[in-house]
Amino acid sequence: MSNYKKTTEADSLYNDIDKMSTIELLKNINTEDQKVALAIEKSIDSIERLVDAIALKLINGGRLFYIGAGTSGRLAVVDASECPPSYGVTEDLVIAIIAGGQQAMFHAVENAEDNLNQAWLDLMSYQISEQDIVIGIAASGTTPYVIGGLQKCQENNIITGSISCNYNSLLSDSANYPIEVDLGPEFITGSTRMKSGTAQKLILNMISTSVMVKLGRIEGNKMVNMQLTNKKLIARGVQMIIEQSDIKDYKSAEALLKKYGSVKKAVESLIITK
Repeated sequence: MSNYKKTTEADSLYNDIDKMSTIELLKNINTEDQKVALAIEKSIDSIERLVDAIALKLINGGRLFYIGAGTSGRLAVVDASECPPSYGVTEDLVIAIIAGGQQAMFHAVENAEDNLNQAWLDLMSYQISEQDIVIGIAASGTTPYVIGGLQKCQENNIITGSISCNYNSLLSDSANYPIEVDLGPEFITGSTRMKSGTAQKLILNMISTSVMVKLGRIEGNKMVNMQLTNKKLIARGVQMIIEQSDIKDYKSAEALLKKYGSVKKAVESLIITK
């Protein structure tokens, strides 16, 4: 912690933002946004190590937990909630916990992120164990809710990862697999929903997508296990079956898809019956 520098709170590079024209605002925000992916590129090795650790846990029957507060928690909920429909996994494989509970998705919950003990209590409600792995997400790297959760995990031999946008933070000290991305000051001083939020979303995309690929939930470049929750996805699934089998008419492929519930199972049924 001796070298800790909280760049997420550093003064913006831009002065008199309130006097900028619309085009100036948009161009300057875009300039800052372009820095995000390049900053993440420097952390690819750290992300790789965490992905491999997660995949190993999940292959052996464990679960992935995200814990976060505010914007970080909301981004975690979004990522976790998209895994079942996209990859056909169960809803209890990737679980996101946000400080303050479900209501915090839509409304700020006073002091929720300041409780050092609550994240562990929230995790215990899921009967968390050494089989599982937990990622703490906090732009500042100083959120007590997240730090306390990871510290208790480590005390109980549960592997941890972290995502933060400051170097050498307390959060990183509490993680077996820390990911740190230095983005420089936000466009508006301290507004970490901007570049920091974008970085966290991109990293979560990288983690969950890579893990699902390693779990065999993707074939080629297709989501063959996706849930058929709307007409667009059914049409996409039908096209996959047509491309991967001898069935070439839409109605037959659609009937097969609806019978088996996923592209993967539908195509496998054709192989078995040959």
